Amino acid sequence: MLLELRHVTKDFPGVRALDGVSLDLNQGEVLALCGENGAGKSTLIKVLAGYWPHGSYGGEIAIEGKGVRFRNLRDAEEHGIALIAQELALVPGLSIAENLLLGREPVGRGGLVDWERSFAEARRGLALVGLDVDPKRPVRELGVGQQQMVEIARALLKDARILILDEPTAALTEADTARLLSLLRDLRSRGVSSIYISHRLDEVFSLADRITVLRDGRSVGTGATSEMSRERVIALMVGREVKDLYPRPDTTPGKVALRVEDWCVEDPVNPGRFVVKNVSFEVREGEVLGVAGLLGAGRTALVSSLFGASLSPVRGRLALGDGPLRGPFTTPAEAIAAGCALVSEDRKRYGLVLEADLRENLTLATLARYVKRLLLLDHPAREKASDELSAALRIRSPGLKTQAGQLSGGNQQKVVLGKWLLTNPRVLFLDEPTRGIDVGARAEVYELIAGLARKGLAVVLVSSDLPEVLGLAHRVLVLSLGNRTGLLDWNEATPERVMEAATAATKAEARA
Repeated sequence: MLLELRHVTKDFPGVRALDGVSLDLNQGEVLALCGENGAGKSTLIKVLAGYWPHGSYGGEIAIEGKGVRFRNLRDAEEHGIALIAQELALVPGLSIAENLLLGREPVGRGGLVDWERSFAEARRGLALVGLDVDPKRPVRELGVGQQQMVEIARALLKDARILILDEPTAALTEADTARLLSLLRDLRSRGVSSIYISHRLDEVFSLADRITVLRDGRSVGTGATSEMSRERVIALMVGREVKDLYPRPDTTPGKVALRVEDWCVEDPVNPGRFVVKNVSFEVREGEVLGVAGLLGAGRTALVSSLFGASLSPVRGRLALGDGPLRGPFTTPAEAIAAGCALVSEDRKRYGLVLEADLRENLTLATLARYVKRLLLLDHPAREKASDELSAALRIRSPGLKTQAGQLSGGNQQKVVLGKWLLTNPRVLFLDEPTRGIDVGARAEVYELIAGLARKGLAVVLVSSDLPEVLGLAHRVLVLSLGNRTGLLDWNEATPERVMEAATAATKAEARA
């Protein structure tokens, strides 16, 4: 056995983050560590990497059967353990070679850096990860995927035998992700072991030899990947079966809340081409209408244009409730005033002010409500509304003064939802509401969506996750290349029928 953690316990004031966790790792093995946010994954790897020194936690760490005590990160590195964190520890202004050998530069005559040896050693490190770049290039000129390869090369040059990778693909493209996974498989064949943390279960099942699941600071299951199912891992993570994750509201939808007729959205890049073409539908009070389709189907263009946030010309008619048909909203402010709200797919760019605190973010869309005479803000009223909403949505944070950027992805999404709920919308557009958040946080978002529908809110849910759409929606609107190709009730919306409709326009074009 290369590595063992035995009954590790770690306490913070008022919180037990790790409660007797044990795990082991073999040479040349990839062990996936899964769990929702707050399960203890980050604390565990910080113990293992020497961030938390021996004595600040209970239990022990053993390498090849011998107990070890790390005082700091360097101690862990000297025992062959390297942490590749989400925030890469590179110096952008330095060259690749300088980053690879920082603190270990070969010295020549007169105590000066021997650059010839430095570049030779850097090229050796880059070769270990299959990266063909000039070691003299500044790191800032590299893409995120290449920078991650440099981090791994630096670890290998230090003779790392165990790599700990914390959400390594969170900021990578599909191509960079594929290259990283290929590299980890290659390193495994060379005897390098990895502990791989990711909420992307497709990656976990394609890469890992074994999976360990943490929940509430405890290890709740370990098994060979070949013997674990996706459903089993999710059930261990959240403490419930997958079939219970999607709480479709059992209410009967009421009156029509939004009617859309002949909706067209022009392509912002290619004038004259339409990304949404003559789409008509309606959504009722208390209904979740799912919008499904492949990449490029026009789902985001549809909901953003209905919210008055299109970047290109829009035509068509819409009506809210019993109101008359009218043309498109020209601004989001106009849509908000009419009772619409949009949770966009990029919450960090369009939904939050990351540097602002929770109170400021939660009341951002309703700021005028808290303006007193002389244009002064009623801070106690904002505080009260934010506090009540935070409690209702179970937003986990140290307090309302916490910056939004410091929250987990699931709690950030709750803040965005809360901001719009304060506007008392009649129609809520959700564009990829669970993208980038873990399974446990997804379950909470699903409960919120179901609860809003039970209260009579009309919800339009766009998602690339087909089980999510099928599990939550009363009806499913299917788009294909901007065309409406299907509108299915939940009991007839099978994956096969949805995919058949999602590819209908593509097949028609091929026949043409």
